[in-house]
Amino acid sequence: MMTVATSNGHVNGAAHYRPNRRGAVLVTGASSGIGFATALRLARHGTTVFAGIRRQADGEALLRDGGGNVRPMLIDVADRGSLVRARAKIETLTEFRLDALVNNAGIALGGPLELIPMDALRRQFEVNFFGAIAAIQTFLPLLRESGGRIVNVSSISGKFATPFIGPYAASKFALEAASDALRLELRPFGIFVSLVEPGSVRTPIWKRSSDASLRVIGESPPEARAPYAAMLRAMAGLAEKMERGGVEPERVAAVIERALTSARPRARYLVGADARLRLLIARVPEFLRDRLILAALGAAVPPGSAVPETR
Repeated sequence: MMTVATSNGHVNGAAHYRPNRRGAVLVTGASSGIGFATALRLARHGTTVFAGIRRQADGEALLRDGGGNVRPMLIDVADRGSLVRARAKIETLTEFRLDALVNNAGIALGGPLELIPMDALRRQFEVNFFGAIAAIQTFLPLLRESGGRIVNVSSISGKFATPFIGPYAASKFALEAASDALRLELRPFGIFVSLVEPGSVRTPIWKRSSDASLRVIGESPPEARAPYAAMLRAMAGLAEKMERGGVEPERVAAVIERALTSARPRARYLVGADARLRLLIARVPEFLRDRLILAALGAAVPPGSAVPETR
């Protein structure tokens, strides 16, 4: 049986900690992709998983493949009431204690920031950032009892933003900043906070993202879209190539498991060769990095102008 490492509640009293209760992990966004793979991996290794799903039908495959160790729960991280109901349900299951929260639920929206409606941008943050913080606030009392862990699934885009994924990258940058603060705020309570930063991953999120982004951008006037046409085509081609070469979700799940079980978890876990490459590119001086990225997109800098050198 896999054991999620905890501080065993020997912090600030943890008066309600009961070691005879069976440890469990809550994974949000478990309907597909990384969340699905993580829920199954943990379940197959003997951990009880509360799998956050959006529709009851999404839980059928989890139940079939994960057996009795998976307990699907309807959770929409953008709906605080949904999180509160999930916590109440977990609290009624007195044979379990919550040892860890894996914040994986997320959506991706792309396109030129000039063309992204503010409502769509707010929705991006509502799920990826505010949803993760809401989940932490909701379940933190249970994690404090167990001296548990929090794993926030971010992205290399949370450290290196490229054109046309500004909305997604911004939400992940925010999650990275909040995780850095939480790691220090919660450590005195025996709670570890880790970030998992994958590069390209073969998950349905990118197809859904592409479809959603096209719908959003399609609502813009043609004359507003026209200046971006060539760069958008180049970016779409690069994104498709990166997704095909991305790591399988199971590889990210293995890293999440490591963050949950390591005696000394790291603050950050990079996943994938492209994540490491992009982190190296992120450290290149901005004026040079900008030119390289624009050249890759086939975007010519107008004569007499220059990509500004940032300080």
